[in-house]
Amino acid sequence: MTQTFTENDLLRYAYGETSSTENVEIEKSLLCDDLLQETYNQLVATLAELDKCAIKPSDSVVQRILDYSKSSNLPSVLK
Repeated sequence: MTQTFTENDLLRYAYGETSSTENVEIEKSLLCDDLLQETYNQLVATLAELDKCAIKPSDSVVQRILDYSKSSNLPSVLK
């Protein structure tokens, strides 16, 4: 029986969030299904590009968040 995998399944596989049984089935499907392999390759390439995008807030934004936190009415345990 041929298993159909979704993009979500491939994403879980790429992030190592699938079981060993799922891994075997996905790997078999990737070997046999060119379209699935192409989809997986595009997904992995996209993930690699996203990893290159390091978004860091400016120091002024971080400071405003810290200032707001200090001035809020949160119990002192949470500050």
